[in-house]
Amino acid sequence: MSLATGPLTRARLSGTSLRDEIDRAVAELQTAKIAWADMPLAGRIQLAVQCLDGVAEVAGDWVAAACLAKGIAADSPLAGEEIANGPLATVRYLRLLIGTLQSLHVEGAVRLPAAPTEGPSGQLQIPVLPCAGMFDSLLFRGFKAHVWMQRHVTRANLREHTASYYRAQPPRQAGVSLVLGAGNVSSIAPTDALYRLFHEGRVVLLKMNPVNDHLGEIFARAFRQLVQGGYLRFAYGGAEAGAYAAQHPAIDDVHITGSSQTHDSIVWGADSAERAQRKAADDPLLKKPITSELGNVTPWIIVPGPYTDRELDFQAENLAASIVNNASFNCIASKLIVTQRGWPAREKFLAKLQAVLDRTPPRAAYYPGAPERFCRFVPDGQSHDLPGREGTLPWTIVRDVSPSEDPQYFREESFVCVTAETALVASSAEEFLDSVPDFCNERIVGTLGATLVVHPKFRRAAGNEARLWRAVERLRYGTVAINHWSALGYAIMSAPWGGYSGGTLADPTSGIGWVHNTFMLDGVEKTVLEGPLTVRPKPFWFPSHRTADKLAWQVTDLYHRPSALKLPRLFWTALRG
Repeated sequence: MSLATGPLTRARLSGTSLRDEIDRAVAELQTAKIAWADMPLAGRIQLAVQCLDGVAEVAGDWVAAACLAKGIAADSPLAGEEIANGPLATVRYLRLLIGTLQSLHVEGAVRLPAAPTEGPSGQLQIPVLPCAGMFDSLLFRGFKAHVWMQRHVTRANLREHTASYYRAQPPRQAGVSLVLGAGNVSSIAPTDALYRLFHEGRVVLLKMNPVNDHLGEIFARAFRQLVQGGYLRFAYGGAEAGAYAAQHPAIDDVHITGSSQTHDSIVWGADSAERAQRKAADDPLLKKPITSELGNVTPWIIVPGPYTDRELDFQAENLAASIVNNASFNCIASKLIVTQRGWPAREKFLAKLQAVLDRTPPRAAYYPGAPERFCRFVPDGQSHDLPGREGTLPWTIVRDVSPSEDPQYFREESFVCVTAETALVASSAEEFLDSVPDFCNERIVGTLGATLVVHPKFRRAAGNEARLWRAVERLRYGTVAINHWSALGYAIMSAPWGGYSGGTLADPTSGIGWVHNTFMLDGVEKTVLEGPLTVRPKPFWFPSHRTADKLAWQVTDLYHRPSALKLPRLFWTALRG
């Protein structure tokens, strides 16, 4: 089959032809699913390498299209976001995936970056950062990440909980997956599709989100060998197309990245009365497996400590980066700052944060419904005459909210550039930290990720290191990040990405299952990522980075074709940021 007849093009979708095109794509996938399931590892490795090269080939067009859609100058430092959130993340994923497939092919087992360890409570912890061969010890200097496994996974049975698909004896189960792509971060849809293909052995119908469906034809070029083999097809259209594809009898399972409302519409029905009736009867409309990555009221928690002005400045921009990235249309954008009411530096820190936001130009509010959501989440009187110039919205911090008086900031993700701040009453920093897990777990919606900022001097005080790890253990989030934005758990790709384990159809919280997870770990509870309180050179995801675009391209090139000879130029670019 030629590439031209592989993906469904938007121009062909009108009226009843929408369902016809989906039917045709699914039939073609059904024809190819056995060949994909039976393909030996050597063939999969070859295809993964071709995908890696394909992404590199289209990366320029990919970023240009994404920048145009979001009102970003493609030759500006701000384009670094679209490079990092698109081809860079995808290239890193593929490079790590290829390494795992090669270790399975040569050694018959997944090669981990380092030996597993056990936490204070005996929980098995798998190191996933730094990763060998990725120059992580230099690019992520001072950072480390461990996957905390569920209690039933031990050193003795760890091998049984890695690469379960590849441990199964042929013939492996074949199937067709529907991936409902996200509309915000451009690497989500392709990496979700690749996960289904290479981790779970399913051929994929990737339905592009209408917000970024202009990227579908670029993705088809990047992954043309998968398209030509019949293993990947594309679909377009809105909610109707997604619902039809999800209920298609030849679709075996579904993966969605989106909101909990979209998840419930697919699983339980679009009508609210029908949803309630079906939930009460435990009778889902979708009677096939579904995995998901859903939204989160992402907390950024600051434990009081002896912070210097330089440390507060760094953390203010660190937090600001988590708010302004992608115009704040991220399911992991910081939406609730949690401080201690008696912290002497509270006002100073919030003033520094506001100063960073004030000097960061507003972004085009490209995501549908943004002005309406903004008006719902800002106090009365602040939402008139919006959106602003060229469709922008202002970065907004709503101070001193409380769960009882302002429940929307705790129970609903705004998915727009509004972040709230709340202050907990505690007599000491230790008491504050002890109270954080219950507050987050019980008062804040979502389980995707959380950030915990902790001063090293606080940690060195008697008993506080153990106190910190007790708090981390109790926090029910898929990623807990210490001193840095929990979105790094997404970006490193080696970590499983998703909501805290235990989501259900009736209560998925921030989702069911995992993606990325390039070491193919089964039985995951969460990822814990840790970095220094301050970092130099400045991280290129900071909004003030002056060479972010150049640096992001250089890192993409490094992951595509790793070579130590590329490092000096890369570090020079980083220092100029």
